[in-house]
Amino acid sequence: MDRSRLIPRMPRSLGAQLIALLLIALIGTQAIALWLFAGERRTAIFEVVGDAVIVRAASLVPLLETATDDVREQMLRATSSPVTRFWIAPSPAVREPGRSAPERRLGEVLLDELGTERDIRVAVSSKGRMLPALIHAQRRDRSERADEEERGERKLRDKERPERSARIAIDFSVALADGSWLNVTTSHRPPPPGAIQTLLLQIVLMALAIVAIVAFTIRRLTRPLRRLAAAADRLGRGEDMPPLAEEGPQEVRSAIRAFNEMQDRLTRFVRDRTRMLAAISHDLRTPITSLRIRAEFIDDDEDREKMIAILDEMAQMTEATLAFARDEATQEERRSVDLGGLMESIAGDQSDLGRDVEVAARDRVVLACRPVALKRALRNLVENAVRYGTRARIAVRAEGGQAVLTVDDDGPGIADDRLADVFEPFVRLEESRSGETGGIGLGLAIARSIVHAHGGTIALENRPEGGLRATVHLPLGA
Repeated sequence: MDRSRLIPRMPRSLGAQLIALLLIALIGTQAIALWLFAGERRTAIFEVVGDAVIVRAASLVPLLETATDDVREQMLRATSSPVTRFWIAPSPAVREPGRSAPERRLGEVLLDELGTERDIRVAVSSKGRMLPALIHAQRRDRSERADEEERGERKLRDKERPERSARIAIDFSVALADGSWLNVTTSHRPPPPGAIQTLLLQIVLMALAIVAIVAFTIRRLTRPLRRLAAAADRLGRGEDMPPLAEEGPQEVRSAIRAFNEMQDRLTRFVRDRTRMLAAISHDLRTPITSLRIRAEFIDDDEDREKMIAILDEMAQMTEATLAFARDEATQEERRSVDLGGLMESIAGDQSDLGRDVEVAARDRVVLACRPVALKRALRNLVENAVRYGTRARIAVRAEGGQAVLTVDDDGPGIADDRLADVFEPFVRLEESRSGETGGIGLGLAIARSIVHAHGGTIALENRPEGGLRATVHLPLGA
């Protein structure tokens, strides 16, 4: 069994964690307070019960020592109550004097009340029942009539009052002048725990108030953070956004202000680089054209053809770079698109050109994207597969909140140490894949840039059965 599963985990959100910690602190402190309160309450009840019984016993002892047997019996009956019993016996009901601090204190108080030295034995019990020795001594020394009356009174008390588990019992024996013993047993039930119930209700109300206040406060404080996280995600996908409103606590305002400044700097940087790239590509078109015209007048046919081929390749690179920069500078609106339908459209266009392309869409996958840009990126992948791998097999599915698209070909593949290199601009690996020369090395670079702008990833891997596989992951919430 995994023990880590048995250990409760903290919630992931900030609000839930704060609420959990506050509730743990509240329950812990209130539990300690309840324990202290219960101890003080028990001590107070013990003091009241003990003092009352001692006063009654101290006032009764001198009267019993001077009274006759008949008068003694009447006095004991008059003094006893449903919870406190007095009787005289030849032997003490408490065999051994108590050694605890409460027992010694009660004995000293009773001795002070009597004012004379005599044998006093005190026993304290919190179980709520008389000691077996006390019950035996009481029943042994009483008459049948007294026992019958006691049983009747006890049954009456049991009917009138429900039994409670917690009681405070004080039993003691006092030696009289004639050698007999005054035995006393008392068993007091504490009052109903109304105060504890009130305290528990107070704890529940405090917990509810903490949950409500913290939930409201955290929701108010984290709203700007949620907006900041969403804006950062959109910025990573290449979207232009207005500056975020600076709201919330000072620390959150500082973070939003820094994000707005970073967004402005990144946007300016990307736009400046794009404009510079477009300007360079545009300016190169004129000298390349001029050089091509001059190359036409070279007499040597072999040199002329080589120079024209090189200039044509430079022109293709310039046009591709200019198109790439133009697409980067254009901000296309995002809309929902069926990815399977988009790939069917690309496959249809390739089939019209006589190329072997098939699409298998297992799921209907709809995602928000810039359709023209994404179609260009995926078309580059398909054309790359057809050019170097004879045919393309496309699969579309939804998996774990993402759209997963794979493009397989039957080509020779790429060396594992060069898989990442083909995404670099102007990198071509014709010598490792095909004897033909195709493209200028910008297709996969453009595809990766567009996929990354949509918040996705793209990767290449060699298939065990041969050929290359391109895998694209795109977030469905993009």
